[in-house]
Amino acid sequence: MKEILTKNLNPSQIEAVCCTEGPLIIFAGAGTGKTKVITHRIAYLLSLGIAPWSILAVTFTNKAATEMKKRVTNLISQTYQNVWISTFHSFCAYLLRVEASKINLDPNFSIYDFMDQKNAVRDCMKELNIDEKKFKVSTIVNKISRAKDDLKSPLDMASEAEQSDNLFESTISKIYELYQKKLKRAGVLDFGDLIMRTVATLRQFSAILEHYQGKFRYIMIDEYQDTNRAQYILIKLLAREHRNICVVGDDDQSVYSWRGADINNILNFKKDYPNAKSVKLEQNYRSTPKILSTAYQVVKHNNVRIDKQLWTGNPDNGSVITIKATNENDEAAKVANLILLNAYKYKLSNFAVFYRTNAQSRTFEDALRRVGIPYALIGTLRFYDRAEIKDIIAYLKLIHNPNDNVSFKRIINIPRRGIGKTSIEAFEKFALLKSMSLWEAIPLASKAGLTKKAQKALDSFMQFIEAFSELKKNTSAKIVSEKVITHSGYLKELEAENTPESKTKIENIQELISAINDFENRSPDKSLAGYLTQIALTSDTDSINESKDKVTLMTLHLAKGLEFEHVFICGLEEGLFPIWEAISNNEELEEERRLMYVGMTRAKKNLYLCWSTERTIYGKTRWNIPSRFIKEAGFVYDFVGPEQNQNFEKPNEKYFRDEVIHKDIYNNGYETKNEPFSSTTIKDTNPYKIGTIVLHPTFGRGKIIDQSGSRENLKLVVLFENGQWKKLLAKIANLRFI
Repeated sequence: MKEILTKNLNPSQIEAVCCTEGPLIIFAGAGTGKTKVITHRIAYLLSLGIAPWSILAVTFTNKAATEMKKRVTNLISQTYQNVWISTFHSFCAYLLRVEASKINLDPNFSIYDFMDQKNAVRDCMKELNIDEKKFKVSTIVNKISRAKDDLKSPLDMASEAEQSDNLFESTISKIYELYQKKLKRAGVLDFGDLIMRTVATLRQFSAILEHYQGKFRYIMIDEYQDTNRAQYILIKLLAREHRNICVVGDDDQSVYSWRGADINNILNFKKDYPNAKSVKLEQNYRSTPKILSTAYQVVKHNNVRIDKQLWTGNPDNGSVITIKATNENDEAAKVANLILLNAYKYKLSNFAVFYRTNAQSRTFEDALRRVGIPYALIGTLRFYDRAEIKDIIAYLKLIHNPNDNVSFKRIINIPRRGIGKTSIEAFEKFALLKSMSLWEAIPLASKAGLTKKAQKALDSFMQFIEAFSELKKNTSAKIVSEKVITHSGYLKELEAENTPESKTKIENIQELISAINDFENRSPDKSLAGYLTQIALTSDTDSINESKDKVTLMTLHLAKGLEFEHVFICGLEEGLFPIWEAISNNEELEEERRLMYVGMTRAKKNLYLCWSTERTIYGKTRWNIPSRFIKEAGFVYDFVGPEQNQNFEKPNEKYFRDEVIHKDIYNNGYETKNEPFSSTTIKDTNPYKIGTIVLHPTFGRGKIIDQSGSRENLKLVVLFENGQWKKLLAKIANLRFI
């Protein structure tokens, strides 16, 4: 069996698969077959007679978990179903529901997504008389989420705020405290709670910890570089008994510190497990040698990394090309035309356009529409975030858990029942005073000062939800949903509107039924609870439909884990990518560089690095210089056009006139191609060193990032704090050193 399972693996992969006992860390470079190694390792463990239920494999997205299950099924079909392969959040949600009765938790808890969290936080701020203009709701939600990632309670946050005398943090701790009380009262957990509460359960209940430690003899963690503190502690607790822990990841692809990921978890693995075996996967199966070598030239500039040099046996038949544009519209037009010129040769789904911020997507959407190219925009308004879908889901959530105040308020008057805003506010204040959920307060509505009409509407609404709460016990999620849509009057109201917008909403609701049907076909758990858990834990990239022939548009953060034949990385300008905040912070700069590396290594054949000399973004126009990442990739600002690429058709020469070789852009401030880059040596006594902070009388504080010429002709490139770049003649710039 070993020979069958390892015959298509390279030596490093075989070593990783066959190392089954004790701690193991697998440094899996981009495109080196890490999923193949994980799934073959599971299959190999099963072939040794290891019980499938004693194996736990955890990853980050439903898509990755589904792919793992599929591959294990293909390798050893008869035993895979008892192997626990899931996301962190799915695993914790299941564990908490199973152990709910032992830990004082309602097993029918709902799960709040980001929008639900924002609504709940908004309620807390209103109750605490905190001005939303001074404290942004999304910022507070993120702060609370990061606290949970770090396993910090409201009391911990308050204590830290007091020690540092931080009023902002102190205010957030008060909101956090009230937010948790509201979630508990409503029988709800958010994403952070799922893992934080699981860790707390394992720490507080030794019998539960011992049960799961004994159960999972072999634990595998995918994308270990993306784990936060809570996930790190969770895995450490589970693996403590048998220590057969295998983590797979790549420190060069750690790009989520802003949502709590800690790169030190993977870098310090051997400190936690001194006897751990280490295996590096460096043979890449995705990209051409040129793409890999160029990507390495960039990432090697990072100091905090485990050195890996990817190599490949793939033919060197692709290209890495830089494209210079005059502005963001020119950039988008050139990308769109390049795709159009080659659409007859390649499927559109083979093309992807990456950018650093969501705001950059508009110009690409416009340009692709103009030339008639269909596209899929990933990561903006998800299907489940559309108003009509949120409405129906709110009905389903309330049927599942009537104490869910956020869902209650969303649909209490949708469709219209004669319960006005004033009545709802009075009723909410009454429930708050009585420390009740809105649902629990319905029988006491007369004491809340509501009109007879509003009381009658509430009673009718309660009967409706109660009837469906009974129905859900013996009925599938699809049937419950179909009946809710019709019997609630929601569909009837949309049909009565008879507008293009209402027709689109009806189509989306019909698509929701299709999605629920698809869920039931794929899942053994066809219950409403199962469906609500599944959609709550769905990520943006789970929605990518690879069978549809469309160009993919997405931010670089969402690109991780994907691959495309042809990739355009756009907006490569200092201050945009890397972002301004990272330029003076080495830790953040290294993460930006890792993000660039992720984007580059998504490309299989052709990689395009695009920048614009001028860009209007967030309503401001600024002049740009190319990103340092272009320089680090080996391009010394000589912008070669696609006519150099033998794999693509040669475009109109006039169209790409801006991409012919430029020997220099700052009076020979940079060396020509194929020579090492170096800034011009200033032989004179020159106080304007690169990195010096200066003050300009008009533009304010900035940093010198480049220079050219000398003496009377000394020119400086200064990056100012407002994001603008200016090229200044030193002798008349009137700069002051600070």
